[in-house]
Amino acid sequence: MLINKLALTNFRSYNTLELELQPGVTTFIGDNGSGKTNIAEALIYLSFLSSHRVSNNIPLISLGNQQAIIRAEVQREDRILQIDLEINANKTNRARINGNPTRSQREILGAIQIVYFSPEDLDLVRGEPSTRRDFLDRLLITKTPRLAGVIADYERVVKQRNALLKTRTSAAALAPWNEQLIKLGAELTAERIALIDALNPHVAHNYANLNEVKSASISYKCSTEGVTQNIEENISLLSTRLDEVAYQEIERGVSLIGPHRDDLDLQIGDFPAKGYASHGESWSMAISLRIGSFNLLKAEGASPILILDDVFAELDTSRRIQLMSATHLAEQTFITAAVENDLPSKLLTQKFHVTPGVVKKGKS
Repeated sequence: MLINKLALTNFRSYNTLELELQPGVTTFIGDNGSGKTNIAEALIYLSFLSSHRVSNNIPLISLGNQQAIIRAEVQREDRILQIDLEINANKTNRARINGNPTRSQREILGAIQIVYFSPEDLDLVRGEPSTRRDFLDRLLITKTPRLAGVIADYERVVKQRNALLKTRTSAAALAPWNEQLIKLGAELTAERIALIDALNPHVAHNYANLNEVKSASISYKCSTEGVTQNIEENISLLSTRLDEVAYQEIERGVSLIGPHRDDLDLQIGDFPAKGYASHGESWSMAISLRIGSFNLLKAEGASPILILDDVFAELDTSRRIQLMSATHLAEQTFITAAVENDLPSKLLTQKFHVTPGVVKKGKS
């Protein structure tokens, strides 16, 4: 998978930008605030239909405009896809594939598969469970794009159910929402558990390669005991548990069980990473999660694009080497950095120099 061309209109700091891109490694070098991460963010948005930096569309659209456009020419084996995405401030986003409108923007999911790593990834270790749930769900969508619909429907059900619980509504009014919560929650839980089982060996391997003394592992921490990869068993367990907490939910006005209450458990040695990991161990775990994700997708036959956003300045030599090993496996890698000295000296790359609103090709 390759991105041959990228064009931005009214996206962040770029009124217009057109780039021709090559296989291998491409670096965008510029001061903080120059707009280099905006380029990475545009690619990430195309892959996930959401930003890794903000929770709504308005900051993505240049001031004074109501719409931003991201266009990419994507090469997948012998096929060329033209992906166009309109990001709108006050209405639903619209997408086109090869000039043809899609019924939903979600139809472009899977056209571009990306694994990214950024300084914010320390939050995977130190942050709230919602950050780790988002990590799992984004990886699920990358692997199996149809699950974006399951995740979106589940989030809608929880939101609506919580609104009803706050009004102390009747059991009859809650019943259809309970049914959907259980059905969608059982499927999402099963998919997350299967994903973690597949990802765990890659995380452990990458962590060991960073010369860490302790071992690392990941597991699923569920609000309902006994759930597995079996959807039907999960439906039975969630149904029973929902009956048990019915009174508490009415009292508290919130849905108390389901995958929106779960977490990804990160373990280093005999202790949970959160609260016990050193700064270096936290970086190693974050790297292992991201590069492990890349390894998993590659092992399953995918060819994801790798984005390393402003991370080399934060890392020591051994962790830089581990990241660089992944670039050798990727057909295409995009790296952002504030100064060239942050990059490994032997890195062969196409270079772009970034100043506010302007990107110029430099010497490789």
